[in-house]
Amino acid sequence: MEKVRVQVAKTPEGYCATVDILPGFIVAVTGDFGELKKELFESVDFYVECAKVDGDVYPEVLNQEYEFEYKFDVESLLFFYEKILSKAALERLTGINQKQLSHYACGRSKPRPAQAQKIVNALHTLGRDLLAISV
Repeated sequence: MEKVRVQVAKTPEGYCATVDILPGFIVAVTGDFGELKKELFESVDFYVECAKVDGDVYPEVLNQEYEFEYKFDVESLLFFYEKILSKAALERLTGINQKQLSHYACGRSKPRPAQAQKIVNALHTLGRDLLAISV
């Protein structure tokens, strides 16, 4: 299955997204990430339908089975997980102190690429660990 990369960012009212293969295409929602995902699928489907009717060219991948791959900026990623993982838990997972994580989460500062990758790696490790357990 093909992957279509989507850039996700937090807005004051919710989230917005751009689709890498559709220049100028932006979806924004007031609400949570789940609403953004739903709206994104509906908007891309509508875009393809209109392109077909109008005879416009659009990326061929949108004619086959594909899935979105979401790429968050660090501020949006931390905002997304703030109700699930406390800053203390993130500090234990990443090794980055809570104060610095708070600065990243509210946009006061941007992490260096190595720090951003450290956050992503810690969340991926947590995900793998959770997938490996059962009760």
